[in-house]
Amino acid sequence: MKSYDIVEWGRPLQMQLRETPVPAGTQVLVKIEACGVCHSDLHIQTGALDLGNGRKVSFESVGVELPFTMGHEIVGTVAAAGPDARVAVGSRCVVYPWQGCGQCRACHAGRELDCDFGAALGTRRRGGYADHVLVPHDRYVLDYGSLDPLLAATCACSGLTAYSALRKLPDLEADDSLLLIGAGGLGLAALGLAKGMTAARILVADIDDDKLAQASRAGAAGTFDLRQADAMAALRAAAPAGIRAVIDFVGSPQTTELGVSVVGRGGTVVVVGLFGGALSLSTALLPMRNIALKGSYVGTLQEMRDLLALLQREPLLQVPIGTYPMSRINDALGALGAGKVVGRILAMAGE
Repeated sequence: MKSYDIVEWGRPLQMQLRETPVPAGTQVLVKIEACGVCHSDLHIQTGALDLGNGRKVSFESVGVELPFTMGHEIVGTVAAAGPDARVAVGSRCVVYPWQGCGQCRACHAGRELDCDFGAALGTRRRGGYADHVLVPHDRYVLDYGSLDPLLAATCACSGLTAYSALRKLPDLEADDSLLLIGAGGLGLAALGLAKGMTAARILVADIDDDKLAQASRAGAAGTFDLRQADAMAALRAAAPAGIRAVIDFVGSPQTTELGVSVVGRGGTVVVVGLFGGALSLSTALLPMRNIALKGSYVGTLQEMRDLLALLQREPLLQVPIGTYPMSRINDALGALGAGKVVGRILAMAGE
């Protein structure tokens, strides 16, 4: 089988040839049709994540060994299954990649995202920039029904991340405002899903004209260019009753500080983005303004099942999707890193 791997941190991926794995026990071998290209892959490719204040955590320190295959938004077909796997060969599927060790208290409680020994596909164990991927258990192989397979692939990360973040918000009324910071693939996914999950007015902020234009076309009640000196004043003017909730899909110190500044009393700020850095804020203002500040990381297996079921009923995800041949994965990552992607892009296996 072919895979496109990190062989040296910070360098372009290289094509590798290796034996196609043979599934055993509960394992499932999935022949990949497509794999989403995610902004978090850019962090992994560099070899470290910025924690702010000069601190970084290397991916080697959490068990990632080179050569390594990234890619976690995986859609394809079951090519083979171990004797204990309950899935039919030939089944179309999307893969839930956010797997834990399966042995700890968090995993047994269904909270694999909280596992200290997480083994997610594409971030800890070999992922989807390849012809095939080995999935450790059939429970992670999900039927996506009548959904477009490329859209289904995005549900494994961008769609799931947006869905889980929205579920962490308080109940919002029609006269409430929800601000989404970042109009990339995640922000646009949240904009679409929010229409079916909340009655609030949706405001979107970004620093890219094309992304803001797409957010406006997708139904945002207002868009705001954060490059403008009066952006904060404009946001407050657009929501005179106060912004009730903010989801920060960037996660830089500047965007999170903006969210905390503009959210109204009793509001909620959910930080999703992994841009990196450190936040400086007045801890006294959190209780004085009764603000909830939360983090949200992708979503649970049950949330992904719920998301796929929701999208069967309502076509809420209207994110533009582009494709690259898998052989041009470095071009896809380069376009994403340069901010040239509006919506999502997927690498097509076999091309």
